[in-house]
Amino acid sequence: MSRRATIRTDHDDATLVARALDPDNTDEMTTTVERDGNDRTGTVVTRIDRETTSGLQSTVDDYVVNLTVAIDVASQARSVQDDRPTDTGPVSDYDTDSDTTHNE
Repeated sequence: MSRRATIRTDHDDATLVARALDPDNTDEMTTTVERDGNDRTGTVVTRIDRETTSGLQSTVDDYVVNLTVAIDVASQARSVQDDRPTDTGPVSDYDTDSDTTHNE
């Protein structure tokens, strides 16, 4: 018999919080984001399935700690986030209009 827990938390930037949580999730966990509109606010929903009660308790405890850190990361990232894309392409690209000759 499996033990289950579902943890739902509301956030101003739910996707950012979910992305911060993702690296710490185990195979027994799934995290999704539910939204009512097109803005960033939403609910992070994490479902945890474990075989034992003690395993579920341990995983939930770890998740709550990770969630606290993810919220801190999201709040810090929001203060420096910019709507412009940050991907400038491969770092090996070089300006082909320059006078510099490249020997390959």
